[in-house]
Amino acid sequence: MNDAPPVSIDVKPGRRLPPRWFIRSVWVIHRAVYSVSRGRVGLRTPTADRWGTLQIKTVGRRSGTERLAILGYVEDGPNLVTLAMNGWASPEPAWWLNLQAHPDATVELPDGPRAVSARIATEAERPRLWALCAGWRTDEYAGLRSGETAVVVLEPRAGSQPG
Repeated sequence: MNDAPPVSIDVKPGRRLPPRWFIRSVWVIHRAVYSVSRGRVGLRTPTADRWGTLQIKTVGRRSGTERLAILGYVEDGPNLVTLAMNGWASPEPAWWLNLQAHPDATVELPDGPRAVSARIATEAERPRLWALCAGWRTDEYAGLRSGETAVVVLEPRAGSQPG
């Protein structure tokens, strides 16, 4: 993992997170809406002022079975960038632990699937990529976590066509 200090953490006094049950319920509802609509609702392309959403299919690090998660992301050229935040809680999210064990994954975007390979952002690119995600109130909420939040880069897999 990257041992560099977090980038510009500025937590407002008294900032609190919603209860864990609420965060988990929102995730469950989002996945259900995506599933019930057969992918017609639930994903969006990022714009200049708003992050997008994608579905990622990873391989479970222990089970070896397919795992699904819906993540927020921004685009950086052909790469997709997301933050390994577990609803702003301290533990690493399972999808990121899975990607560390098996970096190849498939993402479903509004314009179709894309084969990707995951990696953590380098120290040199981390501040720039972190700034791309600034609309997520990243500094505020990442400051509530006990460790550094990984910036995850999803690069098109060699030989695959970006969507």
